[in-house]
Amino acid sequence: MKTLLTAISTIAVLLLVGSSVSSVYAEVPSWVKNNAGWWAEGTIDDDSFVQGIQFLIKEGIMEIPATTQGVSSSNEIPSWIKNNAGWWAEGTIDDDSFVQGIQFLIKEGIMSITQAQESKQSVSSVSTSDDSVIASLEAELEKCSEIVKAYKRLDCEKPIKQEILVHTYKTGAEHFDLGPITYHWFGVGSEGNGFEITPTGQPILSVRMLAENTSSEITAINCTSPAICNYDVWDGSKAFKYSGMDFTSGQIVMNPGDAREFNILFGPNIGYGGTEFKYDSSKTYEFRINEPFGKMNIHLDLE
Repeated sequence: MKTLLTAISTIAVLLLVGSSVSSVYAEVPSWVKNNAGWWAEGTIDDDSFVQGIQFLIKEGIMEIPATTQGVSSSNEIPSWIKNNAGWWAEGTIDDDSFVQGIQFLIKEGIMSITQAQESKQSVSSVSTSDDSVIASLEAELEKCSEIVKAYKRLDCEKPIKQEILVHTYKTGAEHFDLGPITYHWFGVGSEGNGFEITPTGQPILSVRMLAENTSSEITAINCTSPAICNYDVWDGSKAFKYSGMDFTSGQIVMNPGDAREFNILFGPNIGYGGTEFKYDSSKTYEFRINEPFGKMNIHLDLE
């Protein structure tokens, strides 16, 4: 894990920061608790933890409320933040308490956030399409903005944004039917689906898809660890295991009709059966799905 977090520190961090620290609700994927727990235990150092959080924010995987960027004369992280991270990993404190610690690091300048440009909107953002369905959903979303209390406003917005997300995928992405699941994908080069080689020479590939349960039964897609994951990248002779993913507790369970966007990152080897992603322009790369309900290879255009 330390190898991953150190390597991704070379990736630029983009976040639109505001004028003050806010304690409003922020979205933190549950799998980030692994990193927080390892940090609290001393398995990864302070710099690696901070760099990893920066990367998650940049990728839009972790959302932090707007926070004033400070300038620090010290890089020392207060012990109470590490304690909070450990307690959060154990479930003793809630997401908001953990997020306040991250905001403190930003405010004190310990976590460097570049106020260079506004983050790009992802597929899950509000669309500017002329589609009548989207237009109707956007009108509903606008009404939510009138709600004063943050948590109630977010409760109002969340299902509408999910509908916009699913509709955008279903009307604009390529579709791959496999057993009970239909995978929707916009391809390499779309938001959340990037390929780059860092200044250190490490290839980084991000894959973002929407999985939809089109069957009448409850089903799940599974990725427990790099060594036990039904998703990898294949170059014709070697399989590359993930460096990061957001499958909660190793699987995404979906009821009939449910849809869920997921992210998988391929890059440095984080251990636990993982592999370092390597790129050779002479080879053809495929994203492989190997679930009990079916197998499929999806071509990756990395040129």
